[in-house]
Amino acid sequence: MSTVKLAWRNLLRNRRRTLATLGTMVAGVVALLLFGGYNRTVQYGLQTSFVRGMGHLQIQQKDFFLYGSGNPAAYGIRDYQRVIRVVENDPILKPMLTVATPTLSLGGIAGHYAAGASRTVFAQGSEVDGQNRMRQWDDYHFGIPGKPTALTDSAPDAAVIGKGLARVLQLCGALKVEHCSPPPKQDKSGESMPADLAALSASTPQPKADGSIELLAATASGAPNVARLQVVKAQSMGVKELDDMFVSLHLAQAQRLVYGSDEPRVTAIALQLRHTAQIPAARARLAQLFATSLKDQPLAAYDFSELQPQYGQITGMFGTIFGFLSILIGCVSLFTIANTMNMVVMERTVEIGTLRAMGLRRGGIQRLFLCEGVMLGGLGSVCGIALSLLLAALINHAGLTWLPPGQVDPSPIYVRLWGENGMMLATALGLMLMATLSAWWPARRAARAVIVDALRHA
Repeated sequence: MSTVKLAWRNLLRNRRRTLATLGTMVAGVVALLLFGGYNRTVQYGLQTSFVRGMGHLQIQQKDFFLYGSGNPAAYGIRDYQRVIRVVENDPILKPMLTVATPTLSLGGIAGHYAAGASRTVFAQGSEVDGQNRMRQWDDYHFGIPGKPTALTDSAPDAAVIGKGLARVLQLCGALKVEHCSPPPKQDKSGESMPADLAALSASTPQPKADGSIELLAATASGAPNVARLQVVKAQSMGVKELDDMFVSLHLAQAQRLVYGSDEPRVTAIALQLRHTAQIPAARARLAQLFATSLKDQPLAAYDFSELQPQYGQITGMFGTIFGFLSILIGCVSLFTIANTMNMVVMERTVEIGTLRAMGLRRGGIQRLFLCEGVMLGGLGSVCGIALSLLLAALINHAGLTWLPPGQVDPSPIYVRLWGENGMMLATALGLMLMATLSAWWPARRAARAVIVDALRHA
């Protein structure tokens, strides 16, 4: 206790130097925690977006992930409703599960016959109710309600397309797409049409330039099949490549297009859990079911990070920046405290000699200076955490937003600190460790001082 009191008195003796050192440490802690809180917000925000769209896990036919995009009909899940019942009624998975909904992905050609425009597309059939329930997931309490899918309360033949596809198919006017105008008509000069052919063409009913499209896809038998869809909305998908080729339609309509009168199948069953941390346990249980109750067909489960590699890429980038910032702040704190303690040793040479002459051993001198370093680290951690929480609250109520990669709706900028006890504790312990290490060499130097040489500076 006497060592602690003496160390505290020494810190108060030169308040200006102590405050300057504390200011450097507090600034480092604030920068580290604010960026760390923002990093957590980005991670949880992207995770929420992906989980709302595709669930935590997807059950697929074993080879669909690698080869199925070119031929979804050959890699469909048979009797998918039984698979869903087995998963939903499993005593281990049932407490974890919130939504289990099927989807069917397919490729095809979308055309607007009235405008003579067409292009290859990627289509996805889904159940509206299941998709709307998945969009309500908010395990990290962002408080942002999920928007219902545009197919809600729509007709069975309804579809939603990307804005880029609406431009290509020249549906700008029918769907009221902004910043979109049809391409100029080309001047086709040539011989005039014979009168009899012109009369026949005039008598033929012409298609109306409405918001309907024709979707051509290959059936399970290989024969082409066409479905006429009424587009109810054109929406931005966030990625231009997807925006130019995306079509969303009802699951039943997609199944009729691909399988016709045959047994309908799906390419994936999306599973949404209550908490992301339950993914390993749910995946292990699914592997057991695939080997027992569902062994009649080859199935596999993939989590959202495997299906969307950009999640790991974005969070990895922010994690790398956070790690670099931590090392930089740690080095600054290390040299700042080391410089302060070296100056203290130089200024207190006579005091060190006096204490040694009074019988204080080298270990006691070393403990004294180490105690001062630990106190500086502790004070800097406490003040930095308190100031970080205050600034985080101000930022969270400022109403700032940003547009995450691949998203169309801006997300609020939050600094998630309150409740992140592990990150704050790790920052405080790391700073105290840096303070202790930076004070160790000056403390060792002070402890090895010769008594006579130290007293000679008086």
